[in-house]
Amino acid sequence: MIRLKGISKVYKVGSENVHALRGIDLELQDGEFMAIIGPSGSGKSTLMNIIGCLDRPTDGTYELDGVNIGKLNDSQLATVRNRRLGFVFQSFNLLPRLNAVDQVAMPLSYRGVTNRKQVARVALKLVGLENRMHHRPTQLSGGQQQRVAIARALVGNPAIILADEPTGALDTKTSHDVMEIFRRLNEERGVTIAFVTHERDIAAYTRRIVSLLDGEIVSDEPNAPVYRQNVETMSHVLSQPGQNVRDSVGGPPAPRSE
Repeated sequence: MIRLKGISKVYKVGSENVHALRGIDLELQDGEFMAIIGPSGSGKSTLMNIIGCLDRPTDGTYELDGVNIGKLNDSQLATVRNRRLGFVFQSFNLLPRLNAVDQVAMPLSYRGVTNRKQVARVALKLVGLENRMHHRPTQLSGGQQQRVAIARALVGNPAIILADEPTGALDTKTSHDVMEIFRRLNEERGVTIAFVTHERDIAAYTRRIVSLLDGEIVSDEPNAPVYRQNVETMSHVLSQPGQNVRDSVGGPPAPRSE
């Protein structure tokens, strides 16, 4: 379980202090599927970086499974990231010279796993890339590259997957496919998932939506009915040629970058 209490983050920009987060209180239970939404500059990526042990708060307490993260040194934080967390980013972060199997197997080399490629193949099959295992990034579509990134996040069997704008560089149909993967991981494998997005139609897949504005939580609402309705609507609409998914789930297309 993740527990944040009074989390603040202040950046020094020249002679000014920029308050990215202001006293955030947040809990994320095991098995949850949560979206963090908000406009550009709301602090959502900063919050995700702190949850992912990629950044430290200026003030406040962060506990992960009862461990006070603020008391860990850099080496201990790296161990937490490698063993407890999986990361998926908008830009995929794939190495151009490695094929999909090697991309996914690479994190296992830091954990002393001997059958790395075998484990990587299982992860790639889980995201539907059994026929693209030996392709390099330039031979894969954007959606396929993101699937590789998801498989790479999964390969270490993390308890929590953190994703920062995981569909931001993808078209509507591919975004739907990626969100279906996240949904199945959460429902069928019990993986805790938290991700940042500014797209409400994407956030509608989750069962909880936390909204940030100016570094503060302005709403934290369960989303189960909308979540189920959205999944059913998306599946129906995508089976109809020429349909616009976002028109069907409500609202115009959101911009694809912050």
